[in-house]
Amino acid sequence: MTPATVAKRNRTRVLLAFAAVYVVWGSTYLFIKYAIETMPPFMMGAARFLVAGAMLYALARFRGAPRATARDWRSAAITGILMLGVGNGAVVWSELTVPSGVVALIVSTVPIWVVLIDWLRPRGVRPKLSTFVGLALGLIGMVILIGPKAIIGQGHVNELGALALTIGSLSWAIGTVLSKGSKRSGSPLVYSGLQMLSASGAMALMSIVAGEPGRFSLSDVSLQSALSLVYLILFGSIIGYTAYIYLLNVVSAAKASTYAYVNPVIAVVLGWAFASEPIGVRTLVAATVILAGVAIITMRHSSSEPASGARPAPTNPGNGHGGVKRAA
Repeated sequence: MTPATVAKRNRTRVLLAFAAVYVVWGSTYLFIKYAIETMPPFMMGAARFLVAGAMLYALARFRGAPRATARDWRSAAITGILMLGVGNGAVVWSELTVPSGVVALIVSTVPIWVVLIDWLRPRGVRPKLSTFVGLALGLIGMVILIGPKAIIGQGHVNELGALALTIGSLSWAIGTVLSKGSKRSGSPLVYSGLQMLSASGAMALMSIVAGEPGRFSLSDVSLQSALSLVYLILFGSIIGYTAYIYLLNVVSAAKASTYAYVNPVIAVVLGWAFASEPIGVRTLVAATVILAGVAIITMRHSSSEPASGARPAPTNPGNGHGGVKRAA
């Protein structure tokens, strides 16, 4: 095989991986909306991460990864519950009342919270001026999107859903910062599987507390919801995560992290095209401002890092999204 053929094949793989991360992760918001139409949100999330986590862990072990240690379980439980349990749990619950595209926009502010938490922690790093600009733009966008109706006219975003998303985003950001410094002996795939399994347990508990089992009947689940759950397991949690891991080994962190502000655009467009979710002037303005702020922060913090191949693989899948929250 000639060098030119190898280079062409590698370029094709990179393009396919980017397509998976951009489109698949961006589409998970819409498929969550479909899944919870006839399935309780927390019960759906618990089932999703139970199956995906078990499959990912089994795959890693099949490929020769060592068995998880007690330290791996402890670390994965903390970060998995914070990111996938509370963070993703807020996403699936909020989609009962908040349009999927708007959910994606609010979630895209996670890099902002990561920067703030990383700065405020002991021995944290003070953000540069460009980061403050990005923070300001992101917060302004949030005000436009979910702020007082008197400022920007009649709104359509449910305040309780937006609050849950904000709490979930903060939880994901805290878990992200904690996972960066965590020590573990298992492989990244094993660790990610443990995170999903831990999140599944947490979401199962949330489901019980919310009384979902008593209101659920398997016969009520539509084919669309069932297929959406399968999509979230296979494509959102496994294929999307695998594509992101591949990108981290072949492109810079700056390029791989661009999903953080491409996903919301994909989600808004898909929500408009397939779920009849409105895209008004207010949403467009908020999207532009929020994504501009996130882009400045993400690119600024990624540009100073070494090539992703020299970094440890991220530990949060899918949900999974590197060091920045994934949608679903």
